Amino acid sequence: MDTNLTIQETASRTGLSEHTLRYYEKIGLILPVERAPNGHRRYNDEDLGWIDFLKCLRSTGMPVAQMIEFTQLTHAGDDTIQERLAMLKKHRECVLREIALLEKDLEVIHYKIDWYSNMIEEES
Repeated sequence: MDTNLTIQETASRTGLSEHTLRYYEKIGLILPVERAPNGHRRYNDEDLGWIDFLKCLRSTGMPVAQMIEFTQLTHAGDDTIQERLAMLKKHRECVLREIALLEKDLEVIHYKIDWYSNMIEEES
């Protein structure tokens, strides 16, 4: 079933602000959204799926410029599948490196928690 959401409803559902949705459309991350007879934007399921994918790319640290490049490749058609695959593989490597760094930092935090916990136990 195809949804027909206003920008307010889409913002609520996606967690992006109305401003961000308009900005993403302006810079080409989101294709121009269908409009109701009154000119107001109406988002459908395909739009929502694409927005969720953009959120994934952004939350994993992909720069907006790369997101725009990926979007342009996507809209260029199936001839760009190899390029898109290469971009996603490269991004995956960046995400995996970041996860490894976070895991290392988390080990330090665990160590400090244990160290402070032991100090408190020794005082008791």
